[in-house]
Amino acid sequence: MTDKLNLTEAEWRERLTPEQYHILREHGTERAFTGKYEGNKAPGLYVCAGCGEPLFDAATKYNSGSGWPSYTAPVEDDAVTEIRDTSHGMVRTEVRCARCEGHLGHVFPDGPGPQGLRYCINSASLDFRPKD
Repeated sequence: MTDKLNLTEAEWRERLTPEQYHILREHGTERAFTGKYEGNKAPGLYVCAGCGEPLFDAATKYNSGSGWPSYTAPVEDDAVTEIRDTSHGMVRTEVRCARCEGHLGHVFPDGPGPQGLRYCINSASLDFRPKD
C-alpha cells in the first residue's frame, strides 16, 4: 500500500461524483443489482474510485446473487481494512480502502473461496482497469 491519502471534505466533493461521495465518505450503499460492475466479467483490476489504490483482482470476483460485486479476497491483505459495524441494528464487518479510508462495502463469512469470505462491494466505490 502507498501512503495514506488525507483530503478535506471539500477536496473529496470536488474529486468524486455525488454517488461516490455518498458511498465512500458517508458510508452509503447503492441499490442491489444497479451497480455498473455487478455483472462485469472482464479480466482486470478493481481499484478504489477515491484514490486509485488496487483493491480486488477480477479473478477473485464471482456471482454471489447478492446484487453487488463480490470477491473472495482483496488483491493484498493490507489493501483494505475491516471495522466492526453495528449500524442499522446489525453486527457486520465494514470494508474500507486502507489508503483513503473510503467505505467500500462489507465482508461476510459465507463466500466460496479458501477463507470462506464474501467481500460485498459497492460498484460506485470502484473503478475498473481492464487487463491489457
